[in-house]
This record gives sequence, structure tokens and C-alpha cells, in this order.
Amino acid sequence: MKIGASTLAGIETTLEETLEFIENLGIDYAELVHQFPSENIDADILESYNLKYSIHSPFMDVNIAALQDKSRLSSIKQIKDSIDLANKINAEAVVIHPGLAPFLANKYFLDKVYETANNSIKELGEYGRDLGVLATIENMPTFDGMLYNNMEDLHNLLTSLDMSMTLDIGHANHSGYSPDQMIFDSIKHIHIHDNFGDEDAHLALGEGSIELKYIVNSLEEKNYDGIYIIEVNDYDSIKKSYEYMKKNF
Repeated sequence: MKIGASTLAGIETTLEETLEFIENLGIDYAELVHQFPSENIDADILESYNLKYSIHSPFMDVNIAALQDKSRLSSIKQIKDSIDLANKINAEAVVIHPGLAPFLANKYFLDKVYETANNSIKELGEYGRDLGVLATIENMPTFDGMLYNNMEDLHNLLTSLDMSMTLDIGHANHSGYSPDQMIFDSIKHIHIHDNFGDEDAHLALGEGSIELKYIVNSLEEKNYDGIYIIEVNDYDSIKKSYEYMKKNF
């Protein structure tokens, strides 16, 4: 089983400190959140750690479904930069958010927003494929304006494009999916964290109500061979979650 941790937990510290913390726990993988305050990552520094990597492309100030061409093109450029970095460091996957529909776009142009998102997803998938990088699209929680909290729709799109999904277990629970309903053949990467279904809390594993043991065992029975990225709020939650994974799996 491949286990990693997201550098999101150390967003208020340096990337180097967070990578050192993850490495010292004995975790094999780190997911680099490739945006402010770690927008410019030195690949040479990454080689100094005994870690393998995945990358979370920018999602702050980024929207690949933007109807304004300049905004969309800038967003795509930033995500392609993450794919380029993944190619350089041989990262196992790049995680991409499928986009947003702000108020007016959501009210008047939602079909066009989804069309734009789908075209952007296709473009990024092809860009990753050309570089030998696994570009994955993450299912979203049920917040206003977030696209693709409907996992069936996302799975069907990705299957049609020969692309893969990042299953965010906490997001799926927040969107009302049961453990059985959140398993799809397109899943090649996973974010794991806990909540009670009422908010996207990113709690340590075992501190919410998600049936994590059942979900992980179901994935293992289907021969899932990607990484389980612990995506929680702080260092202590990484440690607790890693202990949970070691104890239960």
C-alpha cells in the first residue's frame, strides 16, 4: 500500500519543513501543493529528501472553466506548469480541480461553463499524456459553484477521454455518497481524510463518521495500486492518520 501526505498541512510553514516532517514519520510519498506559498518549487531541493511525489496543481485563483478567455488560459498555463514539474521530478500523478461556476455564470451560463470545463480537462489530459504524466481530475464537495460533485458524471467524462479520477473520499461523503457508491474504475489516485458529512472538515482519519475501513478494503479488493494521500489540516493530524493507516491496513 502506497501512503503519502499532502503538504497542505504545513501551509503556514516552509515546504522544506513540511517535507522533513513527512519524511521523518517514515511516509514514502508527499503531495506537493503547487501554489502560493509554494508556487516556485526547486526540483533540486526535492531530491534531497527520501520521498516520492505527486502534485496538486493550483486551485487558488485558478478556474479552468472560466468563461473569460484570459482567465481560463492563465489557469490552464498554471496547471500545465504543474504537469511540467511532474514530468521533471517523475511524480506519480497530478491532481486538477475541474473548475468553478461563479454566481452569474452559474445562473445564466451553466451549460457553457461545463462545456468549457470539459474542453479544458481534455486539453490537460492530452498534455499530460504527451509527457507521460498521469493527469487526474478530483471530485468536488457540494459547495455552490463547484463543478463535478456528481461523481457519475465525472467518471463518465473521464472514461470517454481515457483519463483518471482522484477520489477525494471526504468530498464524496460531503456530497452524500455511500461507501459503495464512491468506487469507480477510473480512480487512480486518492485523497483520504474524515468528516461527519456536514462540512469538508479534512479531519484526521478516525475522527469523523466515514466508513474508511470499508472503503479502503473495497479499493484494495479491486486491486487499487495508486497512492492514498492523507490530506488533513495540520502535522498532528498527519501523524494520527498515518498511525490509523498502519494499524488498520
